[in-house]
Amino acid sequence: MRVLVGGGTGFIGTALTQLLKARGHEVTLISRKPGPDRITWDELTTSGLPRCDAAVNLAGENILNPLRRWNAAFQKEVLSSRLETTQMLAGAIAKAPQPPQAWVLVTGVAYYQPSLTAEYDEDSPGGDFDFFSNLVTKWEAAARLPGDSTRQVVVRSGVVLGRGGGAIGHMLLPFRLGLGGPIGSGHQFFPWIHIRDLAGILAHALETSHVQGILNGVAPASSTTNAEFARALGAALGRPAFIPLPSAVVQAVFGQERAVMLLEGQKVIPRRTLAAGYQYSFPELGAALKEVIA
Repeated sequence: MRVLVGGGTGFIGTALTQLLKARGHEVTLISRKPGPDRITWDELTTSGLPRCDAAVNLAGENILNPLRRWNAAFQKEVLSSRLETTQMLAGAIAKAPQPPQAWVLVTGVAYYQPSLTAEYDEDSPGGDFDFFSNLVTKWEAAARLPGDSTRQVVVRSGVVLGRGGGAIGHMLLPFRLGLGGPIGSGHQFFPWIHIRDLAGILAHALETSHVQGILNGVAPASSTTNAEFARALGAALGRPAFIPLPSAVVQAVFGQERAVMLLEGQKVIPRRTLAAGYQYSFPELGAALKEVIA
């Protein structure tokens, strides 16, 4: 297949591109800068969709960038980097004389309300209680296409674990020094997925003609808590991991609203992902972390 990937130069995009090429597909990236096997967002707007069999959008400013203050300007970037790219791609697909067979968007489990007791699958309600859940609702709405000539899939991703990026990047140093531990109470659920499985779910969604609608991009080990994650990461590194990161510090670094993403969590079940026939490479946290830090 010829696959067009928006935001393909990032952490997830790089993994997806490698996997698709290994499976014999051709990949064209949409990015801000021109280059080989790339088009720019401006070219997409002016020239329309290049011939392709499938399109994926992964573009979006990193929400948990600790170097950026959580203010109105950054919130606007977080919102527009997701909505505008998604609207551009969806618009180009809708106008294409030969639209692609599949259109896949990655959003997040922030759609589901944090809870210590609730359990969520793809049919659970959400999307309307804070900045991030509303963002997911607007983002998914921006991707919707009229008619059914193109299969539409949305993957709501958990925390992505992988080498050289994602959440682990920021955590490794304190954990290697034996200074790691749970965030806040540690009781909150920690919906995670290995990068290879997120790329795998996306490839499965692109290649499998019966897959459509919402898929939860999380590992099936859905009852993992933040404290269990900290223990498992410490164990994988052979280091103690019981120095908690106090809630007040997290709020000071990330701002109150953003801190919720770290201090609270959701128990998310990938029911439809499993029913779609996806087989996980890393269903268990221990093996996933061993691969990441190997």
